[in-house]
Amino acid sequence: MRLESAIKLSLAMQTPEVKHAVPVALLSGTLTEKLSKAAVWGADGVEIMSSDPDALDVPALKRSLADARLAAAAVGTGAVAGSTGLTLLHADAEVRRQARMRLYRLIQFADQVGAPVVTIGAFRGRAAWMGEGAEGELADGLRAAAELAAGYGLRLALEPVNRYEVDLFHTVDEGLDFLRRVGHDSLGLLIDTFHANIEESDRLDPYRRVLEAGRLFHVHLGDNNRLAPGWGVIDFRAIVACLRRGGYQGYLSAELLPRPDPDAAAQQTLRHMREAMGEE
Repeated sequence: MRLESAIKLSLAMQTPEVKHAVPVALLSGTLTEKLSKAAVWGADGVEIMSSDPDALDVPALKRSLADARLAAAAVGTGAVAGSTGLTLLHADAEVRRQARMRLYRLIQFADQVGAPVVTIGAFRGRAAWMGEGAEGELADGLRAAAELAAGYGLRLALEPVNRYEVDLFHTVDEGLDFLRRVGHDSLGLLIDTFHANIEESDRLDPYRRVLEAGRLFHVHLGDNNRLAPGWGVIDFRAIVACLRRGGYQGYLSAELLPRPDPDAAAQQTLRHMREAMGEE
């Protein structure tokens, strides 16, 4: 029996204009087919990974979401760097400027489709690419973006990412320190269960600390091997219980390797997480 829960499940999916396959996007087929599958398999929403919203028919996307009875859980920036080369900490100042403009456009796009949050992971780039002043550059850029997001009633979620993929903000403590430097209430954190499993020293305390700080804006799902939940060793039931105790009412969004294929990974995620949430 399915019980009502404040926590919702979503699946990350890329939109048709993205030139290359996003390595952590799920669902196969056309946009309509992806949304239909997500709905039939029991998702509450989708995390939309767009590289260029101006290349999309946004009204048609909104109609498709409504027809499938799915929410836009978030707008992800994960397709931008791989597809366009834009990052917030690029070595070239003009590319950095364009990246900021693209982030602003994604915030506007989130407002258009009704997504409550825009996520920022590898799109930040690497401090080593820019060199001196990189962290200050990122703080200034995200402060301005958070101010824009606040005007739309939206929030930004910065993701601590493991040391092998980025060189800034690997743990929630580092992320919280950076939030204090930025000083804007519309910028919070996204915890990814896969990255946390690599970088954190406790399986649940990071979630508790961010919840207690009131800064947990989004959660990404991936098992310790970055496969779908249940195909690794992470205790997702314990994470769900921790999130519920802390009052989390957002989305758990699958952003993970599409293996053995993007549909099987999506189905496994939803099945395992419904069980972890006590809804099956």
